[in-house]
Amino acid sequence: IELSVPVKDLMILKEEKVVLKEKEEEDQYFITGEKSFCCSQIEKTSTRKRAQEKETTSYFTCLRFGKSFNQQGNPKDHIRIHTGKKTFTCEQCGKSFNQKGNFNKHMRVHTGEKSHFTCQHCGKNVTKKRSLEVHMRIHTGERPYTCQQCGNSFIRKGDLKNHMSVHTGEKPYTCPQCGRGFTRKQTLNAHIRIHTGEKLYTCLQCGKSFTVRGNLEVHMRIHTGEKPYTCQQCGESFIKNETLKVHMRVHTGEKPYTCKLCGKSLVKKATLERHMRIHTGEKPYTCKLCVNSFIRKSDFENHMRIHTGEKPYTCPQCGRSFTRKQTLKAHIRIHTGEKPYTCQQCGKSFTHQGNFKGHMRIHSVEKSLTCQQCGKSFRRKISLNNHISKAPNPQLGTGRNCQWGCE
Repeated sequence: IELSVPVKDLMILKEEKVVLKEKEEEDQYFITGEKSFCCSQIEKTSTRKRAQEKETTSYFTCLRFGKSFNQQGNPKDHIRIHTGKKTFTCEQCGKSFNQKGNFNKHMRVHTGEKSHFTCQHCGKNVTKKRSLEVHMRIHTGERPYTCQQCGNSFIRKGDLKNHMSVHTGEKPYTCPQCGRGFTRKQTLNAHIRIHTGEKLYTCLQCGKSFTVRGNLEVHMRIHTGEKPYTCQQCGESFIKNETLKVHMRVHTGEKPYTCKLCGKSLVKKATLERHMRIHTGEKPYTCKLCVNSFIRKSDFENHMRIHTGEKPYTCPQCGRSFTRKQTLKAHIRIHTGEKPYTCQQCGKSFTHQGNFKGHMRIHSVEKSLTCQQCGKSFRRKISLNNHISKAPNPQLGTGRNCQWGCE
């Protein structure tokens, strides 16, 4: 005898089977106050008595980690950690989450929603009280997480975990496009955006976009004026921690970057790269009006003011204007009487660094300035200039020691 079952009834039976299967998957992780489940990881127990002792109407215990819940919604969120199910998906960027709270937090990145906790020191807003407590360590200098191998300390526990890969050499996250390895998944995700060109984080004030959220946070300090990193020796503040680290070399005298061609040591890597152009002859910045070329961009910008006549830096005391900020700073010392450059050998002080360097050649036997025509060397640039200006026409060849007439 053949039995015919309507298609609609078959669909209902199939849906009920799927729901039942999901329920069975959930039940394997939990013990409830109404019913106890048997699991190989623990002994069969009844939690009804414990639930009554805690005066809860329903009690859920995770068999894997032992975490307990007194509301039905909490274990449903927790179980997604085990199943890997991510039911909350961002429609703007496609990122998925297994907890609604994390999803809501992510959405604030796109909406720019105002935070609820404000730092009293710098005015920064954060979404959680815990985040504010961690942020405060920037101002207090507290670093509670210390590496037992090298003694480095960190503000966040996650930063310490990431640091440990320096010792182990482990880089478990690999870019599928270029093969580069990373210690953190977040760093890999940010790196992949370099290949895709995706920039999720946009400044609401100026419209500039960034691939990494941290870069947006640093950028915002330009608008807010926040400078959370302060030098403990001189009090100067900075937007980025990296800038503070470089600044500290002024006090320590550290110069970690050395030119392989001439041995000169420099404070910053970027300064070394510019210095190398002296040896290579590279001058990437060219004036289109007079075809002069420059090693540094700042020198090029200063040069352009010769053509425009612009003098944006004005002395507040006498009103004199200058094309360069450094020239203004040196000029102000004339009014203040400050002479920051002091000779350690004779005690003489100078307003300008150039004058100080010229003075130091008096004590040194070195004669670093050489005449290109006759090879005679000088300690001071002014002496070299005077030497060249006194030379007769080189075509006449009237000099006793060279065709320039050098004595």
